Amino acid sequence: MDRLSDTDLTKTIKTRNEYEKKLKKYQLRLLSLQHLLFEENIAVIFVFEGWDAAGKGGTIRRAVANLDPRGVRVTSIAAPAPHEKRYHYMQRFWRKIPQFGQVAIFDRSWYGRVLVERVEGFAEKKEWKRAYREINSFEKLLTDDHYIIEKFWLHISKEEQYKRFKERESNPMKHWKITDEDWRNRAKWDKYLTAAEEMFEKTDQPYAPWHIIPANSKWYARVAVIRQMVQAIENDLKKRGVTLPTYPDLRSKDKAEK
Repeated sequence: MDRLSDTDLTKTIKTRNEYEKKLKKYQLRLLSLQHLLFEENIAVIFVFEGWDAAGKGGTIRRAVANLDPRGVRVTSIAAPAPHEKRYHYMQRFWRKIPQFGQVAIFDRSWYGRVLVERVEGFAEKKEWKRAYREINSFEKLLTDDHYIIEKFWLHISKEEQYKRFKERESNPMKHWKITDEDWRNRAKWDKYLTAAEEMFEKTDQPYAPWHIIPANSKWYARVAVIRQMVQAIENDLKKRGVTLPTYPDLRSKDKAEK
């Protein structure tokens, strides 16, 4: 099954009012759950991958906007530094694993081994083939120790990516977001598509699932991701027999303000 081609990219939220209400609802729920994670000493890892310009950074910013900064860390992963290349490629990620009670968000991750390193030839075929087993073992090791791992792929169409690239080029405030490398990667769209589909096939596990998020609509993607974060934590807590928090009633607050 081709999960990306089967994704409905027409999903959207039609009005700003609806978007802001849903966003606030799940942001506040995530904050309540963050406090409970700390009390229960449970660590969470959220992994973000996806196309260039799919909105990973903006989605992550909305996810953490209302969280206690003492208990969450966002790590943006770039190409390995020269000294990091002297170690096993997973070494630099092990050092960033959150302590119990904390939340870690990875803006790109160890999946670079089977995506960019595969497509660009930075890893030999035998190396990225072996990486599926290594990654599954890594994530299983963590979830066996009661970590929660959820993985998100933000998916946009090739046409939407082109539109966003051109907007970045024409907007002085966004010019820094677009590089020649982005255009080179775009030219290899089909190769990245093949790599992504195999990645889902090999590493979508019950203990560390992938969620394909339709992201042609930024509003829809942001709400969908944070809602899934909330649901994943809730489901895990229920399995542990932990009582979920009482969430704020935003409807009562809205009525009071009127």
